Amino acid sequence: MASATTFYDFKPKDKKGDQYSLADLKGKVVLVVNTASKCGFTPQFAGLEKLYQDLKTKYPNDFYILGFPCNQFGNQDPGTNDEIQNFCQVNYGVTFPVLGKVDVNGDNADPLFEWMKTEKPGLMGLKRVKWNFEKFLIGRDGKVKARWASTSKPEGLKADIEKELAAK
Repeated sequence: MASATTFYDFKPKDKKGDQYSLADLKGKVVLVVNTASKCGFTPQFAGLEKLYQDLKTKYPNDFYILGFPCNQFGNQDPGTNDEIQNFCQVNYGVTFPVLGKVDVNGDNADPLFEWMKTEKPGLMGLKRVKWNFEKFLIGRDGKVKARWASTSKPEGLKADIEKELAAK
């Protein structure tokens, strides 16, 4: 999708394989996370859910988290979309949308991730996603505002997200 200019131009697949229109989130602040069920960072689901609940309470219609399962790093999310959904809900009480499994790097990388990596390269200008639970913050204007490594805990992102939520 070379013509895409904002986050809202994309339609990744949901857990059932149907298009999930990001245009429905226009004007919202969105945290995008590539997730995995069997990773050392998997406990971040708890922190993400707490962050989601805290910010949804304060900004009920303005903040979303989207999880994108990925099996590209150490085969750490081998399950089906249904198995992944069940795991997230049963083990971490996840209520934010977890979409369909994607590749975030390589020839089959989801176009959304290709766009986000180009918009906000990582350390030393490297575009590739380095591991599970890398995070991208999308502002109300549909542009990538920040990118965090897997080691960045969800609770440490709250101030930056609130700053973006305060921007009108």
